[in-house]
This record gives sequence, structure tokens and C-alpha cells, in this order.
Amino acid sequence: MKILVTGTAGFIGFHLTKKLLERGDSVIGLDNINDYYDVNLKYARLEELGIHKEDIQENHLTASSTTKLKFIKADLADRETIYKLFKSEKFDAVCNLAAQAGVRYSLENPHAYIDSNVVGFMNILEACRHNGVKNLSYASSSSVYGLNKSQPFKTTDHTDHPVSLYAATKKSNEMMAHTYSHLYDISTTGLRFFTVYGPWGRPDMAPFLFADAILNNRAIKVFNHGNMSRDFTYIDDIVDGIIKVIDNPAQANKNWNANRPETNSSSAPYKIYNIGNNAPVNLMEFISEIETAIGTVAEKNFMEIQPGDVESTYADTSGLMNDFDYRPFTPLDKGVSEFVTWFKAFYNK
Repeated sequence: MKILVTGTAGFIGFHLTKKLLERGDSVIGLDNINDYYDVNLKYARLEELGIHKEDIQENHLTASSTTKLKFIKADLADRETIYKLFKSEKFDAVCNLAAQAGVRYSLENPHAYIDSNVVGFMNILEACRHNGVKNLSYASSSSVYGLNKSQPFKTTDHTDHPVSLYAATKKSNEMMAHTYSHLYDISTTGLRFFTVYGPWGRPDMAPFLFADAILNNRAIKVFNHGNMSRDFTYIDDIVDGIIKVIDNPAQANKNWNANRPETNSSSAPYKIYNIGNNAPVNLMEFISEIETAIGTVAEKNFMEIQPGDVESTYADTSGLMNDFDYRPFTPLDKGVSEFVTWFKAFYNK
């Protein structure tokens, strides 16, 4: 297949692109390489894919030196560039992972989230509509569950009480996608990611922050006094799930009842899945695994919970399991060890 992967220089997008190329797909990668976090890490990911920084030109395709990858540095909010790209490349499928990420950052820079996550997603939907692309998968987030305390989080739960603008934009993506599935028969599948970690991970995420602090002899910040849990999911397991979705576009639910409407499917070709480990880990346990992998006990500053954060996430992944036999296979100790090994090598620690 010829697949557009947006967010190629990002954590999940990089790993997905690498896996698709390994199995023989042709990939067009897109990323605006913004400075939300260190752009050197983003360029290093691209270098791993054979895209050299010095060859990249704004709004122009750059061919990889080693793979069937072409890359374009562009912004999803740039409607003209997005439309031209779709018209010229004729994609079989699109996986939209590009987004302004981060819960806490959304409190400081709300407009960045609307530009990327709402306007940008609108441009993707319209480009699919006008260029005959019928297979769209996209990143949603576990943050859409907001104030919901019922766990594990199920895709049949209502998600009408977000606690961050980031979460609200992801909820809006799901609603926008359904509209285009209904009106234009585009198969859309939203994936609610649960705390992804692993090599090449994001610097604003807990595993990176913990490893960086410990290896540089700084205290780590432990929010909510450690009384938090996350459904930590290793990157290889996430990519496995994404590819299953790309290969199996959403189908209309023939048993969908408008009088008792399910929230995770529709009479249109629309589907929502949780994608996580289905096994939440206490924050202190995760910190212990980081300490073990590094071989150092961390100094800890216990702090209050941050605005926009939730105490716990726990994914009910029965949808992916039932439809695609999706089963995360990476134990926590192995995943953390792989991450720490990469971190030490990449940063010469």
C-alpha cells in the first residue's frame, strides 16, 4: 500500500513508519518538526529512516536514501500544501498521528491545539473526501475520558467531560470523523492511546523525565504523591495495533440501533478503539523499574497533582482483542530496560 503517515518525526509516527517500510509498504511521511520539544531528537528519528536534515525543504518531498519513504516538512494547518500532496500522491490509506500533544502544555498554548488538532484534522478529512481516500485511521487519546471514574475505560463510555483542551480536541476529532464517515462513506478508525513508552520516546513523558533526572543526579517529580497509575504500553505493542487497524478499515455496524446508539461504532463505517496494555501500573512501581534498569535509587520530590491530569488510566482493549486478536506482549521490565538502554546510548550516559 501507499500510506500517508503524519507525525513521522514523532515518537509513534517514527516507529510506525519504520515498521511499514520493513514490511514493504510505500510511505509518505509528513511532519512540521515544531519545537514543542527538542527538534534534534525529531531529526535523529528521521535520520534513522534515511531522511537527512540537510536535504529537507519546506513543503517539498524528500526521498529517503535507504527506504521507500518520501518525507515532506509541512503543517497540517496549511490547507493548500495538504491538498496538493493528496492530489499528487494518490494514497491508499492515511494514518494521522500528527497533533499538538501534551495535557499541561495545552493550558499555556491553547491556540496551538486548535490549529493542529482541529484545523489540521479538518484539512485531512477534506483531502480524503476530495481525493477518494476511503481508509483513515487517526490518533485519539485516553484523555477523552476526562472526569469519568469508571474503570477500566470502555469505548462505550460517554466522554463528554474533558479536563484539558487537548482532550477536547481529541474528542472533536472523533466527532468530525464520524460526520465524514456518515456523509462520504470514508472508513475512519480512532485509536485512544494509553501512555505509550519505549526507545525514541518523547522528552515530556514520565519515563524520559525520570531517566534524565536520575542519570543527571537530579530529584524526580512525583505528582499526586505517587498515588497515580497509568496503563503504560510499549511502543511495539502500539504499532502492532495500529497496523491491524490500517489493514482492516472500519466497517458499518449492521446491528447498530439508532434508538440505543453505541458510541464506538455506527451505521457508518466508523470505529473507536482503546489501544493500551489492559494492565495499569502504579507510578511508584514504574519508577522502581526505571531505578532497577539504571541501577540507581532516585531522589524523589512528592508533589500535588497537576491541573488537567487524571489519577488513573486503565484501558479496556476488548474491542481490538475481539476484532483483531490484539494482545500486548511486552512485559514492563523488558520495555523499561529497552527504553533505558536506548536512552543511555543516545545521550551517551
